[in-house]
Amino acid sequence: MGELRKVVCPYCGFGCNLLIDSKTLKVRPYRGEPNRGKLCPKGLHATEFVTSRDRLKRPLKRIGSAMVPISWGVAIDEIAGKLLEIRELYGADAVAFLASSKVSNEENYLLQKIARLFGTNNIDNCARLCHEASVHALKLAVGTGAQTNPYEDLEGFKAILIWGYNPAETHPVVMDYILRAKRRGAKIIVVDVRKTRTMAFADYKLVLRPGTDITLANAMIHVIIREELYDEEFIRSRTNGFSEVKMAVRKYTPEYAERVTGIPAETIRAVARTFALAGSGAVMWGMGLTQHVSGVENVLAVIDLVLLPGYIGERGGLYPMRGQNNVQGAAYMGALSEFLPGYVPLSDERFRKRVASLWGVEDLPTERGLYLTELWDEIEEGNVKALYIVGENPAVSEADFAQVRRALRKLDLLVVQDVFPTKTARYAHYLLPASAFCEKSGSYMNSERRIQWSEKVCEPYADSKPDWEILGMLGKALGLPGFNYSRVEEITAEYFRLFPELEERSVEELKSSDGIFLPKKRLHTWEFATPDGKARLIAVEQIAPWEVPDKEYPFVLTTVRLISHYNTGEMTLRSPSLVKLMGEPRALINERDAERFGINEGDLIEIETRRGRIRMRAKVGGVPEGVIAVPFHFKPNRLTGSALNKAGTPEFKFSACRVRKAGKLKGEASE
Repeated sequence: MGELRKVVCPYCGFGCNLLIDSKTLKVRPYRGEPNRGKLCPKGLHATEFVTSRDRLKRPLKRIGSAMVPISWGVAIDEIAGKLLEIRELYGADAVAFLASSKVSNEENYLLQKIARLFGTNNIDNCARLCHEASVHALKLAVGTGAQTNPYEDLEGFKAILIWGYNPAETHPVVMDYILRAKRRGAKIIVVDVRKTRTMAFADYKLVLRPGTDITLANAMIHVIIREELYDEEFIRSRTNGFSEVKMAVRKYTPEYAERVTGIPAETIRAVARTFALAGSGAVMWGMGLTQHVSGVENVLAVIDLVLLPGYIGERGGLYPMRGQNNVQGAAYMGALSEFLPGYVPLSDERFRKRVASLWGVEDLPTERGLYLTELWDEIEEGNVKALYIVGENPAVSEADFAQVRRALRKLDLLVVQDVFPTKTARYAHYLLPASAFCEKSGSYMNSERRIQWSEKVCEPYADSKPDWEILGMLGKALGLPGFNYSRVEEITAEYFRLFPELEERSVEELKSSDGIFLPKKRLHTWEFATPDGKARLIAVEQIAPWEVPDKEYPFVLTTVRLISHYNTGEMTLRSPSLVKLMGEPRALINERDAERFGINEGDLIEIETRRGRIRMRAKVGGVPEGVIAVPFHFKPNRLTGSALNKAGTPEFKFSACRVRKAGKLKGEASE
C-alpha cells in the first residue's frame, strides 16, 4: 500500500475530495468538506480512465493523412511560429483559444494570459454551453455571477426549490445535504420536464411542458404578490424593481399558467405558498433552465422568486449547480471572452490595468472576444484561421456538431492538447499529450466557490506533461513576458495577487485546509454587489423557443444526464466499472405516444430533426406526451440547433423532432 494523497475528483462541480493510494490508484472518500465521506460511482472509479491504453503518449504532427511523433521542443516551436505568422498576416483576432473546465485554475489562468498577451480576447470555455446564462442573470440581479451560499447552508433551509436540475444523478453527493434538510422538516419542490430520480424525494413533483418555465415562475410570483406573502421590509430596503414585476405578472394567473404549463392551478398556489411562507429557502437549478433561448430570462425569474421572500444570506440562497469539476474555476480565472479574472468586465479600466501591470505590459485588449458558440461561423467565414484547444471536445459537445466539424476542417492550424485522442483530435494538425488529473498538482474551484488543492499522486504517463508546463513552454516560445514558472505553486501565488480577498492568503494555507472561499463563504448577507448595494427584481415575459413542433416534426426533443456517464464519454467510456453500470442509452417516450407508434420497451427507434437523425433504444414512460428525452452524452448534438440566448448558450433543451420505430436505413451517416 502506498501513501494516500488528497485529490479533487475530476468529474462534477460538487468538488468531492478523493484519497488516492499512490501505488494502487485505489480511491477512498475524504471525510472532510465538502463530501464528508461520501462519493458517487464516478468518484469511486475516478482513476480507471488514467490507466487506459488509449492515452496520448507523445506529441504528434499531421503530415498528409498521418500523425507522426515529434519532440516537445519541435512541436512547441512550430506551433508558436505558425501562431505568430497568422497574427502577422491576419491580426491577433484570427487566433482563438478554448480553455477547459477539467484542468486546474492555474492552467486556465495561463491560457487566458497567453490569449490576452498575444493580443486577443478570443478565449472561452464550455461554461458558455451550460451556466453562462446564470452568470449573466446573476450579475444583472445581484451583482455577482456565482453561487451565493455554501452547500452546508442547505441543511438548515426550510424549503428547497430544485428547478431543471436532477441532483440525484448529476450531483449525487449534494443529495445528502438536501435529504438532511428534509429530515429536519424542509419542503422539497422539484420542477422538471420529466419524472426524475430526484422527484422520488420531493414533497411536490411538478412536471411541466418544455419551454414554459417563465410562465410557471411568474404564476408563483403572481400568487406571492397577490396574497402579500413577500417580505415587505426586505423588498423596500434591499431591492429595486418590485413595481415593474408586480405589473408584469398580473396576467400570469395560476389558471392561465395551468393551460400553458400543464400544472394544475391549485398545485401552483400550494407550491408558491409553501415556498414563500417557509421562512428560509433556496433555489437550485441546472441546464434545464439555462439551455434555452430564454435561458437568461428563465434564471432571472427564479432569482425573483428567491428575492421576494428575502431568502438571501443566512435565510437562503441561489445555487446554479455546475456540471464539471472546474467550470467555476475556469470562469473565475478569466477563461471567458467578455470577462477578466473574477468576472470583472473588460471595460473596468482600473482592474484591467492592474492585471496588465502584473503581467508586465501597459494594457490588454478591450474588445469582447468571440463566444465559443460564435466561433464556428467565424471560422467558416475565414475570419479565424487558428484554434488552440485545451481539454475540450467540441466536435461532440457543441450544438449542431456537423457545422463544428466542417469548421475544424477549414482551419489553417488546429492544436489539440488533451489526455485522449478525442473526435476533435481527428482534425488536429498537432496533438499534445496532457497529463491526467492525478499526475499533477494544482487548485480547483467547485460550485460553491471553494478553492481546493489537488495533490500529485503519480508520475505523468509516457511523455505527457501537465497542461501548465505545456502552456508555460508555449508562452515562452511566443515571446510573452512572465512565463518563467518552475513550479505550479508560482502560478497559484500569481493569481492570488489578483484578488484582494486572497492577497494575504498563502498557497501553504490552501494546501493544509479544506479550501478557501472566494470572495467569502456567503454572499450578499448585508448588501448586494451592485452599484447601489440593492438587488434588482427584473420582470420577464414568456419567450417562445427558437423552433416549435409542427405537423412535420411534432415532438419536443430534450437532453438529460445519466449518473454513470459524463459529458462526451472520453473519461467514463474508458472506465470499465462505469461502462458496466451505465448500460445501453435509452430515449424516453410517453406511454401513449409509444402505443400510438407501436413502440415497445427496448425497441430501436429513430429520432430525427431538421439537422440529422440518430437511433436509440426506447424506454417507455417518464415524460409527458409529445416529449422525447435523450441522454446528451452520446449523439444528440447531431440533432440540436445552434440558436443562442443572450449569454451565447445554445438551446439544447428544446428542438422539434419526429420519431418512428426504426427500420434499416440506407446510407445512414456513421459517427
